[in-house]
Amino acid sequence: MIVLDDVTKRYGTMHALDGITLRVRDGERLALVGSSGCGKSTLLRVILGLVTPDAGRVTVGGADVSPRTAPAIRLRSGYVIQDGGLFPHLTVRGNVGLMPERLGWSPARIEARVGELFELAGLAPELGTRYPKELSGGQKQRVGLMRALALDPDLLLMDEPLGALDPILRARMQRDLRALFLRLEKTVVLVTHDMEEAAFLADEIAVMRDGRVVQRGTFDELARHPADAFVKELIAPRGRAVPGPAVNPEVDA
Repeated sequence: MIVLDDVTKRYGTMHALDGITLRVRDGERLALVGSSGCGKSTLLRVILGLVTPDAGRVTVGGADVSPRTAPAIRLRSGYVIQDGGLFPHLTVRGNVGLMPERLGWSPARIEARVGELFELAGLAPELGTRYPKELSGGQKQRVGLMRALALDPDLLLMDEPLGALDPILRARMQRDLRALFLRLEKTVVLVTHDMEEAAFLADEIAVMRDGRVVQRGTFDELARHPADAFVKELIAPRGRAVPGPAVNPEVDA
């Protein structure tokens, strides 16, 4: 379980997080939604120990997040950012196998795990020798996800992972991500600006504004009983349907 109790983080006079209290149960999928600058990405970094809060307490799996415990917590977590965040000088296999190699896994064990991840992500193993610049947008996102899952983490944190994709590819990746989430049954915290994406991928949605959670619930709960005009505006139709049921991914996505 992830627990944030009255967590505050300031940058000068600005509150990135303003007394956030939040709980994410094991196996739950929670989406963080809100305008740019509302604190969504900062919240993820606080969970990982990449940012130290000014006040409050953060625990992951019962352990307080601190400079001493953060490295171990990060090893149990997968972190996916926009455009995959791949190292350009490493091949696909090099990117995916980086952390297992640094942890001293044997070459045979790394090769077996990378093979499993290619199958899981729906990518052809032949892509393993390519560099990030030789991949499509969808392929980069899948490789970024593979790298995040390399150590089979308990927790998956995703910061606008599909934000750089065109609408058609994004809808397709949403279907594939949903299928993957249901298959792996991991705890997921997802940052997105897209309410329909949040409704499709997450069990619950936390709406953030000015460093605070103004409302949390299922999409239906937020739609039926919005806490204020801001939530109501976010829930309003955006002109496209929520993606349909998951489909098999294409190799060249």
